[in-house]
Amino acid sequence: MTARIVPGTANRPLAGGVAAALGTEVVPCEVKRFPDGELRPIVGDVRGEDVYVVQPTGPAVNEHLVELLLLLDACRRGGAGRVTAVVPYFGYARQDRRGRAGEAVGGRVMADVLATAGAQRLIVVDPHTAALEAMCGVPAEMLTAVPVLAEALTAMAIPDEAILVAPDLGAVKLAEHYAALLHQPVAVVRKTRLTGTAVQADEIIGTVEGRPAVIVDDMISTGGTIEAAIRVLLAHGATPDIVVAATHGLLVADAADRLGCLPIRRLIVTDTVMPIPAPDLSVQVRPVATLLAEAIGRAHQNKPLDDLMMRT
Repeated sequence: MTARIVPGTANRPLAGGVAAALGTEVVPCEVKRFPDGELRPIVGDVRGEDVYVVQPTGPAVNEHLVELLLLLDACRRGGAGRVTAVVPYFGYARQDRRGRAGEAVGGRVMADVLATAGAQRLIVVDPHTAALEAMCGVPAEMLTAVPVLAEALTAMAIPDEAILVAPDLGAVKLAEHYAALLHQPVAVVRKTRLTGTAVQADEIIGTVEGRPAVIVDDMISTGGTIEAAIRVLLAHGATPDIVVAATHGLLVADAADRLGCLPIRRLIVTDTVMPIPAPDLSVQVRPVATLLAEAIGRAHQNKPLDDLMMRT
């Protein structure tokens, strides 16, 4: 078997970059549409091959998810020797538990349907919860882009007095990973989510007065968490020279406008999802094709991925 890259439409440039880093070409793949919007993917010859379907489930999440499922099924029915879903951004990972009766555990449902569609293994980058691995019925390799983003922060010559900030309790482990690479202290914002777009932050653990802040998170969706963190940082005396680093820059709804009104010197994200235009922000996009290619190359040769994995 050889390693073959099947590109979904959610981020074809990333799939092409992965294939180039592996020294191969993407498998021909066409996604046709019926007039009502129904998808019909057609994949080239993959019989007997070790196939990696590259498709983040970023906006539009549900459409890209259905396309991923159909691509996996097409590869399975096409006789692929092994099929791996490479989902750089895994939508629904936030739904890892029920908050009240009547709610679904969306992450578990998505993991189940991926396996049913034909995925024998899953590769993701910085999922919103480490519990994703436990929800999956197939092996899940959870990579991290923290070294990629930390390298970008180092290139910016972040001041020695800067402090790394976790914008909520869920980002503490992530901030500690950055701290281990950058050798800088960590502060933590305590927030309360009011709605899907509104967040309230009143308290910060750590000394930020007079210090530039680097806010780190796994994803930016509406920007509400980052906005709340910046406001509480400024209220506690942090300097208005803030850098934000996040693996997944979804920037949905009015996120770009919301963040553009804040004192953000630089926003650094990766290309796990297609970059969104943000003219009022200084945005740096770091590629993860090399990271994914390294993981795929090792997986193809049945080698360990331990040093590429996120810390849990």
